Amino acid sequence: MNSLRNSVRLIGNLGGDPEVKSFDKNKKMAKVSLATSETYTNSEGVKVTDTCWHHLVAWGKTASFVEKYLAKGSEIAVEGKITSRNYTDKDGNKKYFTEIIVNDILMLGRKSS
Repeated sequence: MNSLRNSVRLIGNLGGDPEVKSFDKNKKMAKVSLATSETYTNSEGVKVTDTCWHHLVAWGKTASFVEKYLAKGSEIAVEGKITSRNYTDKDGNKKYFTEIIVNDILMLGRKSS
């Protein structure tokens, strides 16, 4: 049950091509944005689509998979955990980021043109 404490599952489309970095001893990291959308009809009968953007980070073999098989528009399902980090920029402003550390990816298809 401990794995349920910080777990997230998302299905969406990639907003851009993955950004991949390599480190010492063949360690890789891939970053990519994922758009998830929810459509509903509001009280006036108008169809509304809300889109949320999520920052995904993959490491190791998962990062290699992302680099090799995924591109902008790819539809995927991901499972991972939520992490938050912060830093102070050069102007002294504190910046906060929430990211999904990806544990598993399932390719669902490509976004149709």
